Amino acid sequence: MEYFLVSFCSAFLAGAINSVAGGGTLITFPTLLWLGLDPVVANITNTVALWVGSLSGAFGFRKRIQEVKSLILPFLISSTVGAVVGAVLLIKTPSQTFKSIVPFLIFFAVFMLAFSEVIRRFLAKFVIQEKNLPLLLPLFLQFITGVYGSYFGAGIGIMMLASLTLSGVYHIHTANGLKNLLGFSINLIGAFIFIFSGKVSWAYALFMMPGFALGGYAGAKISQRFKPKVVRFFVVLWGLFIGIYLLLVE
Repeated sequence: MEYFLVSFCSAFLAGAINSVAGGGTLITFPTLLWLGLDPVVANITNTVALWVGSLSGAFGFRKRIQEVKSLILPFLISSTVGAVVGAVLLIKTPSQTFKSIVPFLIFFAVFMLAFSEVIRRFLAKFVIQEKNLPLLLPLFLQFITGVYGSYFGAGIGIMMLASLTLSGVYHIHTANGLKNLLGFSINLIGAFIFIFSGKVSWAYALFMMPGFALGGYAGAKISQRFKPKVVRFFVVLWGLFIGIYLLLVE
């Protein structure tokens, strides 16, 4: 039973971190590996449980999301198509192959988190200079985010903030609201496909779902009063540690 409590607590923490700074998968995925799950099973189980956290996080930002209603449908479609592609790719990836690339996926997520502010400022300047930037570019970036989100998931928050910045969404709380809604769609589609893969550890998934939900809502409320830099710093350090550890044990 203590193992399931550990999975619940890691999901609560990850749900809160996803709303505040992003990178919660860098908490839950290594936890599931530590609990003894196969890497692909751990990743799939994490995604199946994760969608409720994104939903509760979006609910916490529901007033902000109303400010960008015109962008919801096109970004949802782009996210959904990408999520289907990523989920199928993950199911087709052998466990040993996935295990060998996990450290590099984690390093990529850490890079995105560590330099998120720099990336955001750069994109903001780029959009100001290119006011007639077509919506097709941010929608394509969101499609790529959907693919990566279903395949692994850690770090998709900053990728979504990048695509939203390119579409003209500058306010961080508004962007976070839409980010949570899009994350919900990516994780939900991935979870739906993964359910039929036979690779879900349901015992852990069912314990993690309420953890993600409670953590996501709490984080959404906290993030509107709290600067996420400190949280992001510790998540980056944790991600580096896990990435290096997994690389060395290979």
